[in-house]
Amino acid sequence: AATPAAGEGGSHVRPAAPTPEGHLVRAAERCTSMEQLRPVHAVLVRHHHRLRNPSLVLAKLLRFAAVSPRGDLCYASRLLSHALHRGATHGRGTAFFHNTLIRGLAASADPFRAVSLFKTMLRSSIPPDQFSFTFLLKARARCSPAGGGDAHALALKNGCLAPIAALVHVHNALVHLYASEGLPGDAYQVFDELPHPDVVSWSGLLHAQLTAGDLGAARGVFDRMPVQDVVSWTAMIAGYARGGQPWRALALFKAMPPDVYPDEVTMVGVVSACAALGDLDTGAALHRCADEKGFSWMASLRNALIDMYAKCGCMEKAREVFDATEGKTQITWNSMISAYAMHGNDEAALELFRQMLTAEEPAPVVKPDGATFLAALGACAHSGRVEEGRRILERMGRHGVAPGVEHYGCVVDMLGRAGRLVEAYGMMGLPCC
Repeated sequence: AATPAAGEGGSHVRPAAPTPEGHLVRAAERCTSMEQLRPVHAVLVRHHHRLRNPSLVLAKLLRFAAVSPRGDLCYASRLLSHALHRGATHGRGTAFFHNTLIRGLAASADPFRAVSLFKTMLRSSIPPDQFSFTFLLKARARCSPAGGGDAHALALKNGCLAPIAALVHVHNALVHLYASEGLPGDAYQVFDELPHPDVVSWSGLLHAQLTAGDLGAARGVFDRMPVQDVVSWTAMIAGYARGGQPWRALALFKAMPPDVYPDEVTMVGVVSACAALGDLDTGAALHRCADEKGFSWMASLRNALIDMYAKCGCMEKAREVFDATEGKTQITWNSMISAYAMHGNDEAALELFRQMLTAEEPAPVVKPDGATFLAALGACAHSGRVEEGRRILERMGRHGVAPGVEHYGCVVDMLGRAGRLVEAYGMMGLPCC
């Protein structure tokens, strides 16, 4: 509302003074870190009783804390508790606050917490809405086991799967849930109930067939898609590469229309296909293309390039990519160590393994895993380094890695190669004669 300016007889108006809620809402919207958010929350707590609509501010704060990559889910839980304790939510607004936190938890490292919060919501007699089910289904898709049937039945019971366009996002989440479980039949059933499937619906159906390992059916879905975006092309290419048909992956990549631009995820799939085929020329050309497009720095692509060059026998180029990789991941180290071991360069494999452990000691950066230790043990077995192999096996526990059957098998092989059969039988728990 506007108020007349003083002394001007109301002939001119000026904006009313900003409300306290307005100041806090703008402050909340400007937050780019939790360090900026906490003081805004503190002011809200102190002046809560003076505000007519504190839920507006809380909604902004909760959204940042729960959904932003720079947020804090523990703090978001405190904000939800604040909202409920202070009575800042009511009616469907209560579902909104819960939905925001469920959304954040669904994308977290522990999606079961999203499912747990949804159940708490039901026990508190807070009616879920369509968005509650969308985020629940996304969380379920990341859980193991997913438990799609129960969530499906509950969504039906609450009227969130009616065949109307406004609920397409719930159907899509359910299609993707069944896709994650490798149940294309159930995914088709939900898909067929959609009056107007969109590109997300079709992508879910494609994902379902790929997860089930039916490349023929997946290609049928891909060919019928009314819109084939880079996501669908990439999914089909990666499906062929992972499914033992790398030549089809490469052929499909070459058939991409000029108006669909491959991204770094597409490149990972095609480079993996080149690795399987031993196609160094195409792999190197893709590397140059990635450099030109500016995304060859991405860890997943660099890992694929290391693997491709190694499998094509070009170890110098593989090491060049490894050395130039900033922020090496566990997979980066494992790829290079395994590559040396695969090519019989056991000394280089073990030296790199030692470097990885040394780089970790002052400030842990990348921890070795079971695959790292397996590659190192394999190098010891092939080069006859029995004592070093024993030390590596003993060191696994200190790094929080439990030796598996494959690790013990590698040590038994190492002892057998060295002619130490009594020790080998002893490790297997068998009598030596």
